[in-house]
Amino acid sequence: MNKQSVLIVDDEPDILELLEMTLLRMGLQVACATGYSEATRWIHDGDFDFCLTDMRLPDGDGIALVEYIQQHKPQMPVAVITAHGNMELAIQAMKAGAYDFVSKPVSLEKLRALVEHGLQTGGTALPEQTGEIPALRGEDRYRIIGDSPQIRELRQSIRKFARSQAPVFIEGPSGTGKELVARQIHAQSDRAKAPFVAVNCGAIPSELMESELFGHVKGSFTGAVSDNPGLFRSAEGGTLFLDEIADLPLPMQVKLLRVLQEKSIRPVGAQQEIATDVRIISASHKNLAELVETGQFRQDLYYRINVIGIQTPPLSERRGDIPLLAEHILGRLGREQQRPLKLDKAALARLEGYAFPGNVRELENILERAAALADGDRIGEAELQLPEHATVAGQQQSLTERTRKLEAEALRRALEANRWNQSAAARELGITLRQLRYRCEKFGLTKT
Repeated sequence: MNKQSVLIVDDEPDILELLEMTLLRMGLQVACATGYSEATRWIHDGDFDFCLTDMRLPDGDGIALVEYIQQHKPQMPVAVITAHGNMELAIQAMKAGAYDFVSKPVSLEKLRALVEHGLQTGGTALPEQTGEIPALRGEDRYRIIGDSPQIRELRQSIRKFARSQAPVFIEGPSGTGKELVARQIHAQSDRAKAPFVAVNCGAIPSELMESELFGHVKGSFTGAVSDNPGLFRSAEGGTLFLDEIADLPLPMQVKLLRVLQEKSIRPVGAQQEIATDVRIISASHKNLAELVETGQFRQDLYYRINVIGIQTPPLSERRGDIPLLAEHILGRLGREQQRPLKLDKAALARLEGYAFPGNVRELENILERAAALADGDRIGEAELQLPEHATVAGQQQSLTERTRKLEAEALRRALEANRWNQSAAARELGITLRQLRYRCEKFGLTKT
């Protein structure tokens, strides 16, 4: 069968006919089902490249069908059709594994774009877990280095989430590689050939934020001497990475929320909106859940951008990766300076005992300085210039242990307060269920 095939699931005859005709005109083969049971029979017996389902079915719902597909045909993308303005259900569906969603009344232009994207992604085998991403070969600086359990889990999450269109929120301390994770997700997605545009929200003056993101037309304000497409249109078809999204002013948070809901932007001074096809990945070193509690970040925007959550671990939690990271960084520096660079054993031991409050970024800075100070190709303790009191492993381990105990106690209190209902405890703590389960396993927390 040469043509790609799509399964449509909807119990409203008029909508089913409209969707079927639209996809047939795209040159696709189409099968139709009017409910959950009929759809599962089609999926069990057939071999479809994409599924499009309404959320409300006479004998079930769209989320149940998404979960069924994730269990039985995980390589097949599924998109859901939601009632207008019902973002909560759309987000639930994407958390369950839906590729994307489209709202009623269905825009045929958006529907065609969604299906085209989904068909490009569907059936693609996941790459091997080598840490080397084909789209990034030759771009050494964008590799994620390490072989610790945390990094292996991070790579697995990247590979899984790259196939979705759902917004991703990356949380972690400064210097842990949040932009690298965003670039890896983009590189492994069907958007890899389109632009990846990164912007630091804290670096743009608040009065220019709307113009920078959404663009402006000539003459719309003083200084607008020409049209500006804006960052959303610069990332069209690709990925827009909003770093330090916690720094967005509240008025801009409202406008960003609307863009994410409507999938269209209005440049400053423009009369009409422009449809946009951009995947949003955002990041922050701040705890957004706490900012929501204090009214500094909108709760509705938080839930909209945090459909998929990823955490980047601090370097202190993956000390076994320090030798690999040091070797990688010195290799790059050596190529730039055209000389081999290596750490002696004492210098490596000193690094392995250092606290690294600045994480991988600090490690890079330390090694760059050491390379500049080294006379030959060997880097010793003296060239590292680390503070003596900060490199005692026992002191750092003591600090780390105290931190672990505090975190474990906070988790236990939340679980006990919610009668060990993990979903409720995760909501109370402002983390995802997956993050809570990971921490429970890490600390060995079980119901007694």
